[in-house]
Amino acid sequence: MALSNAVLFPHSLLPLHIFEPRYRDMLAHSLDGDRMFSVALMKKGIDEAVGIDDLCPVACVGLIRACVGNENGTSNLVLQGLARVRLVDWTQEKPFRMAKIELVKSIPGNLVEADALSAKVKEFCTRIEQIGVPLPPNLMDHLRQIDSPEILSDVVAAAFVGEPFQRQKLLEAYEVCERLRLLIQFLRSQARGN
Repeated sequence: MALSNAVLFPHSLLPLHIFEPRYRDMLAHSLDGDRMFSVALMKKGIDEAVGIDDLCPVACVGLIRACVGNENGTSNLVLQGLARVRLVDWTQEKPFRMAKIELVKSIPGNLVEADALSAKVKEFCTRIEQIGVPLPPNLMDHLRQIDSPEILSDVVAAAFVGEPFQRQKLLEAYEVCERLRLLIQFLRSQARGN
């Protein structure tokens, strides 16, 4: 699914409203099969993705956790991010697009540095909460329980970073410490109220 304003992260949820005929077909196919599809961000300046090069090269595969069909044929669903993938090429274009993908694994990097950066990320999240930014219920409790720097980076990115191309930059950061450093930059500006 090519979108202009949404990026799905592993370990996070994305609500979607499906209304276009091709995406209705894609959803039906997914529900009949493995209940998965990927979400890719269209590159800046692209209104309608024609070729695979119109999409950012890294996407996220998600699992359909819940889906409610409406009387008018549209659907509301919740997609749970599972893994980063690199889009290689279209394998089908009609009635909906399918792509050959490659799994992209995160690179753990230096574990001591990752733990220190994770602590800094949690500190900035607390500051943002203290200045009164509305957050989902129980989010901070959930963050305190996450020990994995990789999972923390994705959950925080999904919850705190709203701008699609900043989110995409985080999605494309394979090395966990690099991802955490980028996340700290974005959180620092929010903590200042910018």
